[in-house]
Amino acid sequence: MMRGSMKRLSGLLLTLALPVSALAATPPEAAKPAVLKALFDCRAIVADAERLACYDAAVGKVNAAEKTGEVIIVDRQEARAARRQAFGLDLSALAILDRSEEKSEVDRVVGEAASVRLGGDGRWTVVLTDGAVWKQVDDNALGKPPRKGSRIEVRKASMGSYFMNIDGQRAIRARRADTQ
Repeated sequence: MMRGSMKRLSGLLLTLALPVSALAATPPEAAKPAVLKALFDCRAIVADAERLACYDAAVGKVNAAEKTGEVIIVDRQEARAARRQAFGLDLSALAILDRSEEKSEVDRVVGEAASVRLGGDGRWTVVLTDGAVWKQVDDNALGKPPRKGSRIEVRKASMGSYFMNIDGQRAIRARRADTQ
């Protein structure tokens, strides 16, 4: 009796979990802010003078919204820079950066070590000059220890992992960390 109810319960949980995981996998289409929608709605006005008045009013509201931070305008170059700076972090919530037709996926970063530290577990923590913190996750030893100024190259590996090369040595596995 107990085994049958456990099977039904696990089946029910699986049935409920599938739609939730599908929602998490596909980020919702970002809704346009009201000030932009009002600007775009001006296109539908036929009379020239009314359309111009609508555009003038809407542009004023967009300008005010940008100044207060309610609306932030990001061009492709800024989006690329943000993607590069966030390389290695889970950014599924920032899918808005991928709305352009040109999806320039960052698959490697090259930088310089601002500081390095060997942990008690024998694994390295490297802080790049841009502030990114990378921690070694495997137990492979390096032939030459990293130092401040070392050339660091981090590239995507399989299944969400990363390889880090320090001064051209063989790669070690690493992950991006929030802090040192």
